[in-house]
Amino acid sequence: MHDLKLLRDNLSALREGMRRRGQLGTLGERIDRAEVLDRERRARIQRVEDLKAARNTASQEVARRKRAKEPAEELIAQTRTLGEEIAALERDLAVAEAELDAILLQIPNIPLAEVPEGGEECNRVMRTWGTPRASDGVRPHWEIGESLGILDLAAGASVAGSGFIVMKRGGARLIRALMSFMLDLHTREHGYDEAWVPYLVTRQTMTGTGQLPKFEDDAYRTDDDMFLIPTAEVPLTNLLRDQILDAADLPRALTAYTPCFRREAGAAGKDTRGLIRLHQFDKVELVRFATPETSALELELLTSHAERVLQLLELPYRVLMLAAGDTGFSSAKTYDLELWAPGVGKWLEVSSCSSFTDFQARRANIRYRPAPGEKPRFVHTLNGSALAFPRTIIAILEHHQRPDGTVNIPAALRPYFGGDQLT
Repeated sequence: MHDLKLLRDNLSALREGMRRRGQLGTLGERIDRAEVLDRERRARIQRVEDLKAARNTASQEVARRKRAKEPAEELIAQTRTLGEEIAALERDLAVAEAELDAILLQIPNIPLAEVPEGGEECNRVMRTWGTPRASDGVRPHWEIGESLGILDLAAGASVAGSGFIVMKRGGARLIRALMSFMLDLHTREHGYDEAWVPYLVTRQTMTGTGQLPKFEDDAYRTDDDMFLIPTAEVPLTNLLRDQILDAADLPRALTAYTPCFRREAGAAGKDTRGLIRLHQFDKVELVRFATPETSALELELLTSHAERVLQLLELPYRVLMLAAGDTGFSSAKTYDLELWAPGVGKWLEVSSCSSFTDFQARRANIRYRPAPGEKPRFVHTLNGSALAFPRTIIAILEHHQRPDGTVNIPAALRPYFGGDQLT
């Protein structure tokens, strides 16, 4: 959510941010309406305060006249009229504030200055690591997974429908190994505190990180208005909701393994083969809380932690800075990590590492006090997948497969897997 000061003092910056996202055409009228609502809201607040002051003065005079046994009926009627006007104004104020809040919740974050303009075609490759394997002779992951008996797409569809899978034997063991390997790496070497979090959360929690109202159609919701989490970012970030931290406690770093649930209503028919796009998948998530002065460096650090996983798994990848039009709703800057999948013959996003500046913190009311006695400020939040399992498994099956139909297990993963190859 944006600071109301933007509407009052720097409306052009908000409009320019939406232009760079390519959304000014759809959001321009809403921004203008928000500015009008805020102006009218402040005028109503001032009018209410003036009327309350007048009512208070009149009430004091009524009390004086009663003590002096002087007539007060006219003033009593006046205070009653003032009270009715105040009540009407406060009702109007509540309606205007609700409309203003609804608009602000629909306006995405402003991209940072270094983020390139344009859509997906303007994403910028920042660096690459490793040598992508040629696609010649490489079987796609769904073929080799089923031939090894570790992936059962038909069983997943039978049990839950399309977009769900069943992993068996070595495949199930591979998921367990990836979970332990990633959590150990991030807690022991990267300094994250591990958490085990709920998979069902409230509407307020989903709103706090920007999933709602924007992505409600993509979420799984229960009849009592609870939501299955689309990512551990949601509960992890909200663990600090409504708190004021000490500056000495920053940065804070949290990690969690969770399953993730995404209906992805807008992605029907897109990348549906094999493990590329699923409604339920596993992921280890990283969340960091930082001061505004350090958040840029924190994003680079967070991204390096996700990259380290890929390096240890010996999987070629590239890092893209997303253009403004391809940057997520809550993000001000995002690096996507993409794995090369030779059997599929394309780059697949496996992690998005993002800085949200104070956008999420305003929604979730997460603040810190720079020094004792100073006014609290909003923290900056950051998060990244490190990593999402399905596309990591795709790359392992396709990049590390052998001519005899077996798959090598990367050395760093072998102690967790209990062997050196999938057979």
